[in-house]
Amino acid sequence: MFEYALFDLDGTLTDPALGITNSIMYALDKMGREIPPRESLYSFIGPPLVQSFQSLGMTKDEAETALRTYREYFSVKGLFENKVYDGIPEALENLSNAGVKIILATSKPEVYAAQILEHFSLDKYFTSICGASMDEKRVDKADVIKYALDTNGISDKSKVIMIGDRLHDIIGAEKNGLPSVGVLWGYGSREELTEAGADYIISRLTKKKKKAPSLDSAQDEKPLS
Repeated sequence: MFEYALFDLDGTLTDPALGITNSIMYALDKMGREIPPRESLYSFIGPPLVQSFQSLGMTKDEAETALRTYREYFSVKGLFENKVYDGIPEALENLSNAGVKIILATSKPEVYAAQILEHFSLDKYFTSICGASMDEKRVDKADVIKYALDTNGISDKSKVIMIGDRLHDIIGAEKNGLPSVGVLWGYGSREELTEAGADYIISRLTKKKKKAPSLDSAQDEKPLS
């Protein structure tokens, strides 16, 4: 049993697709750029946004302008165009009741992450909320995970596990010497998570008789709780 569980936010605890894609579309429209189909923008969920905007052919300066414009919409409306995945509150409660300290480690700006957890009444399960800085100096997932470990004074990494839905979560965990769990209800595929080196892959939250949902792996390996 791990003593600390680091969770990603987007695609792991909540499905932010509507708010993120609406914010991207808002930014592209304001910049006079072609707006691609919504589904093609799902790749923006997880990675740092400046990198994602650059993938659309923008220069770094243009991508930073796009990010500022994106936040005009996201900070007011987009962050609440979001929903919690079924079973997540119960799974977090299970872990908390088992004595696991739950820490958020997200590449979303920390101020937005805190608002989202509070909005969905999930903040009560978290020992600490650690996210990106607004100036993007701390946005890479490995840097966010290191920040979470340092902030919480964690030196024994054998007691920590990272849970997320994208390769950035898995790679960030590996760079910090942590085992990782990839979840398949978000925006990363089994192939992506396997190639990134996830130690466990979980396909669903399962419900057992007289028990709250737990995090079980697709291969019936031992659950986190």
